[in-house]
Amino acid sequence: MARYIVEVMPKPEILDPQGKAIGAGLDRLGFSGFAVRQGKRFELEHDGEPTPEVLEQVKKAAETLLANTIIEDVVGVYPAEDGAK
Repeated sequence: MARYIVEVMPKPEILDPQGKAIGAGLDRLGFSGFAVRQGKRFELEHDGEPTPEVLEQVKKAAETLLANTIIEDVVGVYPAEDGAK
């Protein structure tokens, strides 16, 4: 079994109120100078070995279902380093 990680982020031109709230919270806690963008991480498990063909399927699934491509970009799709632990 293989595990794939998909990372989705809001496009740069899209407002990110959740990221702004997290950044403001960090500032209030004394962690200053950070800008935050809040994204999503998905872990997909697939029976079998990680192959280029399966990776391509994961990329298509990410763009088709996991991201709202009007406001988000799929910024990372890759096999998990830890395999399928």
